[in-house]
Amino acid sequence: MKPRGTVGEPSPSPAQSGASPRGEQGDGLMEKVVARQNMLAALKRVEQNKGAPGVDGIPTENLREQIRAEWSRIREELLTGIYRPQPVRRVEIPKPGGGKRMLGIPTVMDRLIQQALLQVLTPIFDPQFSEASYGFRPGRRAHEAVKKARQYVEEGYEWAVDMDLEKFFDRVNHDILMARVARKVTDKRVLKVIRRYLQAGIMVNGVKRGATSSSGMRMTVRHECDELGDGSKAMPNRR
Repeated sequence: MKPRGTVGEPSPSPAQSGASPRGEQGDGLMEKVVARQNMLAALKRVEQNKGAPGVDGIPTENLREQIRAEWSRIREELLTGIYRPQPVRRVEIPKPGGGKRMLGIPTVMDRLIQQALLQVLTPIFDPQFSEASYGFRPGRRAHEAVKKARQYVEEGYEWAVDMDLEKFFDRVNHDILMARVARKVTDKRVLKVIRRYLQAGIMVNGVKRGATSSSGMRMTVRHECDELGDGSKAMPNRR
């Protein structure tokens, strides 16, 4: 038998804040997103991650000042379902094997809101993910994936398949993704803001172009791929 799966670069879990609340899928989910405790945990995480400014040029160091000036309005827009994220800023970085990888950098305010959403959504979606999946998940690391792979080798498995779906995260179908999210989430305000993040687009030389998607939301679709052929040993997925 040949163990199957993918092995990629290690990646940090985006939602490991001890203050994250338990998620629920009811119509009051957005209230949990903007709750003070959840937002403070999200703020701490965003400040720890730092990162470059988005299209508005506001650095992480100025986020608290922006919150004091704008949060009352933004919170009300989130609660009424009318908040619209800004496009992300495009950055190209060289790939180890040649070529360039395009990254989209959201504004720090949108990173704060995305983190707040992720902290509430993770307890809803994470339990359904494959046990062989280690990337973008709380309490899981690439080292654990390597340890599991070694365990399979000791059990006598001799083959591993290293594969990658080219630009999968960039090309994921948004309608399919939202259909997966809607299975667990009924709060229409949360569904609206997630779709708007997916459709926010990328700003290139002042022109808005096609959209991208965040790692936490993409995981709901990749779960379907992780489960394909379930019933035999699956090599741990580190991405």
